[in-house]
Amino acid sequence: MSSQAPVSEGGRLRADAVVRRIGDRIVLDGVTLAPHPGETVGLLGPNGSGKSTLLRLLAGVLGPTAGTVTLDGDPLPGVGRRAVARRVAVVQQNSHTQTEMTVRDVVALGRIPHRRAWSPATTGDRHAVDTALGRTGLTDRSEQSWHTLSGGERQRVQIARALAQEPSELLLDEPTNHLDIQYQLDLLELVTGLPVTTVIALHDLNLAAMYCDRLVVLRDGRAVAEGTPGQVLTPELIGEVYGVRADVTLDGDRPVVRFLRRRDTALRP
Repeated sequence: MSSQAPVSEGGRLRADAVVRRIGDRIVLDGVTLAPHPGETVGLLGPNGSGKSTLLRLLAGVLGPTAGTVTLDGDPLPGVGRRAVARRVAVVQQNSHTQTEMTVRDVVALGRIPHRRAWSPATTGDRHAVDTALGRTGLTDRSEQSWHTLSGGERQRVQIARALAQEPSELLLDEPTNHLDIQYQLDLLELVTGLPVTTVIALHDLNLAAMYCDRLVVLRDGRAVAEGTPGQVLTPELIGEVYGVRADVTLDGDRPVVRFLRRRDTALRP
């Protein structure tokens, strides 16, 4: 399990039997996701399986065609976008800006849901930004230009921006894509140590096994498996969902996946 600080039982974001259609195509088909407070839930599945769409529904950016997304039992439209933004923070795969901004400027964007339009930053806002910078190890980079940072450092800034929102739920869409292994591990160590409920879409099965408390596997818009990494990541499931052969061993209670080359699988009885 991830080593997280205690989380309030108040934060409950869930999707119940959500469907999302685009024209005649069903992108999500009856998916239910109910993270426990403080839990890190990994979303797995091939490209096009519906991971990003599910995260957008949870964030309230998209509305379901059928089913409901609720926060503390209230449907998101009734909660209101600003109230949702105070509670639910989102980190996308890549973030870009043409505007010249410092690291502190970017992190301070996380305070927007807590302020009225055009109102100056409060002492509470500045404290939240300082705390987020400290938690992500960016205090000494706070006045550095965003554009001078590496990809891993920019992702860390986006985590800090999300933390400045002081959310109870954190949604991340494949945040380790295009990062070196060191930065992938550093980022996931940071995320899974935060006192929030986290839903994170990942491609790397071994990273999901290392850092997630529970996994939900999507294929063609449907949830085909859910459980602990040890329960979900089996050779049978990997073959069914990803179309590849794999050996799975256990490191303690965590599975380790080794993919087999095509020629190796042809030699196996």
